[in-house]
Amino acid sequence: MKDYYEVLGVPRNASPDHIRKAYHRLAHKFHPDKGGDEKKFKEINEAYQILSNKNKKEQYDRFGRVFDENGFNQEANGFDFGFGNFNQDESFNFDLGDLGDMFEGMFGFGGRSRKEDTKRGEDIQIDIEISLEDTLNPQEKEISLYKYVLCSRCQGKGAEPGTKIKECFMCRGKGQVQQIRKTIFGSFTQVTICPECKGEGYVPEKPCNVCKGEGRIKDEEKIKFTIPAGVDTNQVMKIIGKGDAGRKNGKPGNLYVRILVKPHSVFKREGDDLYSRMLISFSQAALGDEIEILTLDKKKLLLKIPAGIQSGKILRISDKGIPRFSGNKRGNLYVELIVKTPSKISKKQKELLQKLKKEGI
Repeated sequence: MKDYYEVLGVPRNASPDHIRKAYHRLAHKFHPDKGGDEKKFKEINEAYQILSNKNKKEQYDRFGRVFDENGFNQEANGFDFGFGNFNQDESFNFDLGDLGDMFEGMFGFGGRSRKEDTKRGEDIQIDIEISLEDTLNPQEKEISLYKYVLCSRCQGKGAEPGTKIKECFMCRGKGQVQQIRKTIFGSFTQVTICPECKGEGYVPEKPCNVCKGEGRIKDEEKIKFTIPAGVDTNQVMKIIGKGDAGRKNGKPGNLYVRILVKPHSVFKREGDDLYSRMLISFSQAALGDEIEILTLDKKKLLLKIPAGIQSGKILRISDKGIPRFSGNKRGNLYVELIVKTPSKISKKQKELLQKLKKEGI
Protein backbone atom coordinates (compact mmCIF):
# COMPACT_ATOMS: atom_id res chain seq x y z
CA MET A 1 0.00 0.00 0.00
CA LYS A 2 1.28 3.47 -0.87
CA ASP A 3 2.34 5.84 1.90
CA TYR A 4 0.57 9.09 0.98
CA TYR A 5 2.83 11.15 3.24
CA GLU A 6 5.86 9.69 1.46
CA VAL A 7 4.28 10.40 -1.95
CA LEU A 8 3.96 14.11 -1.06
CA GLY A 9 7.21 14.15 0.88
CA VAL A 10 5.71 15.55 4.09
CA PRO A 11 5.82 14.35 7.73
CA ARG A 12 2.74 12.76 9.31
CA ASN A 13 2.18 15.84 11.48
CA ALA A 14 2.23 18.21 8.49
CA SER A 15 -0.28 21.07 8.58
CA PRO A 16 -2.95 21.46 5.86
CA ASP A 17 -1.02 24.42 4.48
CA HIS A 18 2.20 22.39 4.36
CA ILE A 19 0.38 19.55 2.54
CA ARG A 20 -1.13 22.00 0.04
CA LYS A 21 2.22 23.62 -0.73
CA ALA A 22 3.87 20.24 -1.20
CA TYR A 23 1.14 19.19 -3.59
CA HIS A 24 1.46 22.36 -5.68
CA ARG A 25 5.22 21.98 -5.90
CA LEU A 26 5.02 18.35 -7.03
CA ALA A 27 2.06 18.97 -9.35
CA HIS A 28 4.06 21.63 -11.18
CA LYS A 29 7.02 19.28 -11.44
CA PHE A 30 5.17 16.19 -12.73
CA HIS A 31 2.31 17.77 -14.70
CA PRO A 32 1.94 15.84 -18.01
CA ASP A 33 1.39 19.03 -19.96
CA LYS A 34 4.89 20.09 -18.92
CA GLY A 35 6.49 16.79 -19.86
CA GLY A 36 6.08 15.21 -16.44
CA ASP A 37 5.29 11.64 -15.45
CA GLU A 38 1.52 11.13 -15.75
CA LYS A 39 1.53 8.07 -13.46
CA LYS A 40 3.41 9.99 -10.79
CA PHE A 41 1.06 12.93 -11.25
CA LYS A 42 -1.95 10.66 -10.59
CA GLU A 43 -0.30 9.31 -7.42
CA ILE A 44 0.25 12.87 -6.21
CA ASN A 45 -3.39 13.74 -6.91
CA GLU A 46 -4.59 10.61 -5.11
CA ALA A 47 -2.45 11.37 -2.06
CA TYR A 48 -3.62 14.96 -1.93
CA GLN A 49 -7.30 13.98 -2.21
CA ILE A 50 -6.90 11.84 0.91
CA LEU A 51 -4.66 14.08 3.02
CA SER A 52 -6.52 17.32 2.20
CA ASN A 53 -9.85 15.84 3.33
CA LYS A 54 -10.23 15.94 7.12
CA ASN A 55 -12.38 12.80 7.43
CA LYS A 56 -10.36 10.72 4.97
CA LYS A 57 -7.09 11.82 6.59
CA GLU A 58 -8.36 10.76 10.02
CA GLN A 59 -9.30 7.32 8.65
CA TYR A 60 -5.95 6.96 6.91
CA ASP A 61 -4.00 7.99 10.02
CA ARG A 62 -5.99 5.57 12.17
CA PHE A 63 -6.36 2.51 9.95
CA GLY A 64 -3.75 3.04 7.26
CA ARG A 65 -6.51 3.06 4.64
CA VAL A 66 -9.65 4.98 3.67
CA PHE A 67 -13.23 3.65 3.58
CA ASP A 68 -16.05 4.91 1.41
CA GLU A 69 -19.54 5.73 2.67
CA ASN A 70 -20.50 2.04 2.65
CA GLY A 71 -17.58 1.06 4.83
CA PHE A 72 -15.60 -0.58 2.03
CA ASN A 73 -11.87 -0.14 1.83
CA GLN A 74 -11.12 2.12 -1.15
CA GLU A 75 -7.61 0.71 -1.62
CA ALA A 76 -8.15 -3.01 -0.91
CA ASN A 77 -8.94 -5.76 -3.41
CA GLY A 78 -11.81 -8.19 -2.85
CA PHE A 79 -14.07 -7.81 0.16
CA ASP A 80 -11.76 -6.38 2.79
CA PHE A 81 -13.84 -4.25 5.17
CA GLY A 82 -10.88 -3.20 7.25
CA PHE A 83 -12.09 -5.48 10.07
CA GLY A 84 -11.00 -8.86 8.71
CA ASN A 85 -11.81 -10.74 5.53
CA PHE A 86 -15.28 -11.53 4.23
CA ASN A 87 -16.35 -15.17 4.35
CA GLN A 88 -19.26 -16.57 2.39
CA ASP A 89 -20.83 -18.05 5.52
CA GLU A 90 -20.94 -14.68 7.27
CA SER A 91 -23.86 -12.33 6.92
CA PHE A 92 -23.27 -8.64 6.29
CA ASN A 93 -25.20 -5.42 5.78
CA PHE A 94 -24.40 -2.60 3.41
CA ASP A 95 -26.06 0.67 2.43
CA LEU A 96 -27.04 1.26 -1.21
CA GLY A 97 -28.26 4.77 -0.50
CA ASP A 98 -25.57 6.51 -2.53
CA LEU A 99 -25.62 4.26 -5.60
CA GLY A 100 -27.74 6.86 -7.38
CA ASP A 101 -25.02 9.46 -6.91
CA MET A 102 -22.43 6.91 -8.02
CA PHE A 103 -24.20 6.14 -11.31
CA GLU A 104 -24.94 9.83 -11.85
CA GLY A 105 -21.22 10.50 -11.57
CA MET A 106 -20.36 7.65 -13.96
CA PHE A 107 -22.98 8.27 -16.65
CA GLY A 108 -23.76 11.96 -16.24
CA PHE A 109 -27.38 11.58 -15.08
CA GLY A 110 -29.09 14.55 -13.51
CA GLY A 111 -28.52 17.24 -16.11
CA ARG A 112 -27.41 19.97 -13.70
CA SER A 113 -24.04 21.65 -13.75
CA ARG A 114 -22.28 20.73 -10.52
CA LYS A 115 -19.84 23.55 -11.09
CA GLU A 116 -22.66 26.09 -11.05
CA ASP A 117 -24.27 24.41 -8.02
CA THR A 118 -21.11 24.89 -5.97
CA LYS A 119 -20.92 28.61 -6.83
CA ARG A 120 -24.58 29.61 -6.49
CA GLY A 121 -25.57 31.66 -3.46
CA GLU A 122 -28.11 30.42 -0.94
CA ASP A 123 -31.74 31.53 -0.99
CA ILE A 124 -32.97 33.62 1.94
CA GLN A 125 -36.48 33.69 3.41
CA ILE A 126 -37.80 36.43 5.69
CA ASP A 127 -41.18 37.32 7.18
CA ILE A 128 -42.70 40.81 7.01
CA GLU A 129 -45.75 41.82 9.06
CA ILE A 130 -48.14 44.42 7.70
CA SER A 131 -51.51 45.80 8.84
CA LEU A 132 -54.80 45.01 7.15
CA GLU A 133 -54.99 48.65 6.07
CA ASP A 134 -51.64 48.23 4.25
CA THR A 135 -53.23 45.72 1.86
CA LEU A 136 -55.39 48.45 0.30
CA ASN A 137 -52.47 50.06 -1.57
CA PRO A 138 -49.00 49.04 -2.80
CA GLN A 139 -46.41 49.38 -0.04
CA GLU A 140 -42.81 50.46 -0.64
CA LYS A 141 -40.48 48.65 1.76
CA GLU A 142 -36.78 48.94 2.54
CA ILE A 143 -35.07 46.33 4.69
CA SER A 144 -31.50 45.69 5.83
CA LEU A 145 -30.15 42.15 5.57
CA TYR A 146 -26.84 40.84 6.92
CA LYS A 147 -25.84 38.36 4.22
CA TYR A 148 -23.18 37.46 1.68
CA VAL A 149 -22.51 40.34 -0.73
CA LEU A 150 -20.06 40.75 -3.61
CA CYS A 151 -16.53 41.52 -2.45
CA SER A 152 -15.79 45.09 -3.55
CA ARG A 153 -12.02 44.58 -3.51
CA CYS A 154 -11.83 41.73 -6.05
CA GLN A 155 -15.27 42.28 -7.65
CA GLY A 156 -16.21 38.68 -6.90
CA LYS A 157 -13.20 37.08 -8.64
CA GLY A 158 -11.60 35.85 -5.42
CA ALA A 159 -8.11 36.98 -6.49
CA GLU A 160 -6.08 39.87 -5.16
CA PRO A 161 -6.26 42.76 -7.68
CA GLY A 162 -3.38 42.65 -10.16
CA THR A 163 -2.78 38.92 -9.72
CA LYS A 164 -3.65 36.10 -12.11
CA ILE A 165 -6.19 33.31 -11.94
CA LYS A 166 -4.61 30.04 -13.01
CA GLU A 167 -5.82 26.62 -14.04
CA CYS A 168 -6.27 24.09 -11.23
CA PHE A 169 -3.49 21.51 -11.42
CA MET A 170 -5.54 18.74 -9.83
CA CYS A 171 -8.41 18.71 -12.34
CA ARG A 172 -6.63 20.54 -15.22
CA GLY A 173 -9.37 23.13 -15.41
CA LYS A 174 -12.29 20.68 -15.63
CA GLY A 175 -13.60 21.22 -12.10
CA GLN A 176 -14.01 17.46 -11.70
CA VAL A 177 -11.79 14.54 -10.85
CA GLN A 178 -12.21 10.79 -11.22
CA GLN A 179 -12.13 8.47 -8.24
CA ILE A 180 -12.00 4.69 -8.40
CA ARG A 181 -14.33 3.08 -5.89
CA LYS A 182 -14.17 -0.59 -5.04
CA THR A 183 -17.43 -2.24 -3.93
CA ILE A 184 -18.79 -5.78 -3.77
CA PHE A 185 -20.03 -5.21 -7.33
CA GLY A 186 -16.57 -4.43 -8.61
CA SER A 187 -14.62 -1.25 -9.32
CA PHE A 188 -16.38 1.90 -10.43
CA THR A 189 -15.00 5.18 -11.67
CA GLN A 190 -16.89 8.09 -10.16
CA VAL A 191 -16.67 11.72 -11.22
CA THR A 192 -16.67 14.12 -8.26
CA ILE A 193 -16.10 17.80 -7.65
CA CYS A 194 -12.43 18.69 -7.47
CA PRO A 195 -11.50 19.22 -3.78
CA GLU A 196 -8.78 21.71 -4.64
CA CYS A 197 -10.76 24.26 -6.69
CA LYS A 198 -14.26 23.25 -5.41
CA GLY A 199 -15.43 22.68 -8.97
CA GLU A 200 -14.21 26.02 -10.32
CA GLY A 201 -11.54 24.67 -12.64
CA TYR A 202 -9.22 27.50 -11.65
CA VAL A 203 -7.63 28.92 -8.51
CA PRO A 204 -6.34 32.43 -7.73
CA GLU A 205 -2.59 32.91 -7.82
CA LYS A 206 -3.03 34.99 -4.67
CA PRO A 207 -6.39 34.92 -2.83
CA CYS A 208 -8.08 38.26 -2.15
CA ASN A 209 -7.02 39.69 1.21
CA VAL A 210 -10.59 40.71 2.07
CA CYS A 211 -12.71 37.70 1.07
CA LYS A 212 -9.91 35.09 1.28
CA GLY A 213 -10.68 33.86 -2.24
CA GLU A 214 -14.44 33.47 -1.79
CA GLY A 215 -15.39 36.47 -3.93
CA ARG A 216 -17.96 37.47 -1.32
CA ILE A 217 -18.11 38.73 2.25
CA LYS A 218 -20.71 39.05 4.99
CA ASP A 219 -22.10 42.57 5.14
CA GLU A 220 -25.32 44.52 5.49
CA GLU A 221 -27.27 45.34 2.34
CA LYS A 222 -30.35 47.52 1.97
CA ILE A 223 -33.02 46.09 -0.29
CA LYS A 224 -36.06 47.93 -1.66
CA PHE A 225 -39.16 46.21 -2.98
CA THR A 226 -42.90 46.81 -3.38
CA ILE A 227 -45.62 44.76 -1.71
CA PRO A 228 -48.61 44.75 -4.08
CA ALA A 229 -52.12 45.72 -2.96
CA GLY A 230 -54.41 42.86 -2.04
CA VAL A 231 -51.66 40.61 -0.65
CA ASP A 232 -52.77 38.08 1.95
CA THR A 233 -51.18 36.17 4.84
CA ASN A 234 -48.63 33.47 3.85
CA GLN A 235 -48.30 34.72 0.29
CA VAL A 236 -44.63 34.74 -0.74
CA MET A 237 -42.86 37.25 -2.94
CA LYS A 238 -39.80 36.12 -4.91
CA ILE A 239 -37.15 38.81 -5.36
CA ILE A 240 -34.68 37.43 -7.90
CA GLY A 241 -30.97 37.77 -7.16
CA LYS A 242 -31.32 39.29 -3.69
CA GLY A 243 -30.31 36.23 -1.69
CA ASP A 244 -26.69 35.44 -0.80
CA ALA A 245 -24.09 36.40 -3.39
CA GLY A 246 -22.54 33.41 -5.14
CA ARG A 247 -18.94 32.30 -4.73
CA LYS A 248 -16.51 33.80 -7.25
CA ASN A 249 -19.15 35.60 -9.32
CA GLY A 250 -21.52 32.66 -9.13
CA LYS A 251 -25.23 33.19 -9.58
CA PRO A 252 -26.80 34.82 -6.49
CA GLY A 253 -29.64 33.19 -4.59
CA ASN A 254 -33.14 34.64 -4.37
CA LEU A 255 -34.93 36.42 -1.55
CA TYR A 256 -38.33 35.07 -0.54
CA VAL A 257 -40.53 37.44 1.47
CA ARG A 258 -43.48 35.85 3.29
CA ILE A 259 -46.27 38.29 4.13
CA LEU A 260 -48.05 38.13 7.49
CA VAL A 261 -51.17 40.34 7.79
CA LYS A 262 -51.97 41.32 11.38
CA PRO A 263 -55.52 40.70 12.67
CA HIS A 264 -57.79 43.78 12.78
CA SER A 265 -59.89 44.80 15.78
CA VAL A 266 -62.99 45.61 13.68
CA PHE A 267 -62.76 43.88 10.31
CA LYS A 268 -62.31 40.20 9.54
CA ARG A 269 -60.95 39.23 6.15
CA GLU A 270 -62.13 36.28 4.04
CA GLY A 271 -60.47 36.29 0.64
CA ASP A 272 -61.04 39.74 -0.83
CA ASP A 273 -64.13 40.42 1.32
CA LEU A 274 -64.37 42.13 4.69
CA TYR A 275 -66.80 41.40 7.51
CA SER A 276 -67.80 43.57 10.45
CA ARG A 277 -70.57 43.87 13.05
CA MET A 278 -72.72 46.87 13.94
CA LEU A 279 -74.98 47.27 16.99
CA ILE A 280 -78.35 48.93 16.40
CA SER A 281 -81.25 49.71 18.73
CA PHE A 282 -84.64 48.00 18.72
CA SER A 283 -86.28 51.15 17.36
CA GLN A 284 -83.77 51.39 14.51
CA ALA A 285 -84.44 47.78 13.62
CA ALA A 286 -88.21 48.25 13.76
CA LEU A 287 -88.49 51.65 12.08
CA GLY A 288 -85.43 51.60 9.82
CA ASP A 289 -82.67 54.21 9.81
CA GLU A 290 -79.49 55.48 8.18
CA ILE A 291 -76.32 55.08 10.18
CA GLU A 292 -72.78 56.29 9.57
CA ILE A 293 -70.02 53.69 9.42
CA LEU A 294 -66.27 53.79 8.78
CA THR A 295 -64.68 51.64 6.08
CA LEU A 296 -61.21 50.09 6.36
CA ASP A 297 -59.68 53.08 4.56
CA LYS A 298 -61.22 55.46 7.18
CA LYS A 299 -63.88 56.80 4.84
CA LYS A 300 -67.37 57.54 6.15
CA LEU A 301 -70.45 56.29 4.39
CA LEU A 302 -74.17 56.01 5.17
CA LEU A 303 -75.67 52.57 5.58
CA LYS A 304 -79.42 52.35 5.09
CA ILE A 305 -81.19 50.00 7.50
CA PRO A 306 -84.52 48.77 6.17
CA ALA A 307 -87.47 48.81 8.57
CA GLY A 308 -88.23 45.52 10.31
CA ILE A 309 -84.74 44.08 9.93
CA GLN A 310 -83.92 41.09 12.10
CA SER A 311 -80.88 40.71 14.34
CA GLY A 312 -78.09 38.88 12.52
CA LYS A 313 -79.09 40.14 9.08
CA ILE A 314 -76.06 40.88 6.85
CA LEU A 315 -75.99 43.85 4.49
CA ARG A 316 -73.57 44.04 1.57
CA ILE A 317 -71.67 47.14 0.50
CA SER A 318 -70.07 46.58 -2.89
CA ASP A 319 -66.47 47.49 -3.75
CA LYS A 320 -65.41 48.31 -0.17
CA GLY A 321 -63.33 45.20 0.51
CA ILE A 322 -59.73 44.30 -0.41
CA PRO A 323 -58.30 45.06 -3.90
CA ARG A 324 -58.14 42.06 -6.23
CA PHE A 325 -54.96 41.10 -8.08
CA SER A 326 -56.89 40.59 -11.29
CA GLY A 327 -57.77 44.26 -11.79
CA ASN A 328 -58.97 47.49 -10.23
CA LYS A 329 -62.01 45.92 -8.58
CA ARG A 330 -62.28 45.31 -4.87
CA GLY A 331 -64.11 42.78 -2.77
CA ASN A 332 -67.23 43.58 -0.78
CA LEU A 333 -67.85 44.74 2.76
CA TYR A 334 -70.44 42.75 4.69
CA VAL A 335 -72.00 44.30 7.80
CA GLU A 336 -73.85 42.09 10.26
CA LEU A 337 -76.49 44.02 12.21
CA ILE A 338 -76.98 43.03 15.84
CA VAL A 339 -80.08 44.37 17.64
CA LYS A 340 -78.99 45.40 21.09
CA THR A 341 -81.33 44.72 24.00
CA PRO A 342 -80.76 47.31 26.75
CA SER A 343 -79.85 45.86 30.12
CA LYS A 344 -81.12 48.97 31.97
CA ILE A 345 -84.01 51.25 30.99
CA SER A 346 -85.53 54.41 32.49
CA LYS A 347 -89.01 54.63 34.01
CA LYS A 348 -90.31 56.49 30.96
CA GLN A 349 -88.82 53.94 28.59
CA LYS A 350 -90.43 51.18 30.57
CA GLU A 351 -93.85 52.88 30.34
CA LEU A 352 -93.48 53.25 26.58
CA LEU A 353 -92.47 49.63 26.17
CA GLN A 354 -95.50 48.57 28.24
CA LYS A 355 -97.75 50.48 25.84
CA LEU A 356 -96.03 48.85 22.84
CA LYS A 357 -96.48 45.49 24.46
CA LYS A 358 -100.24 46.11 24.71
CA GLU A 359 -100.16 46.95 20.99
CA GLY A 360 -98.56 43.59 20.31
CA ILE A 361 -95.07 44.85 19.61
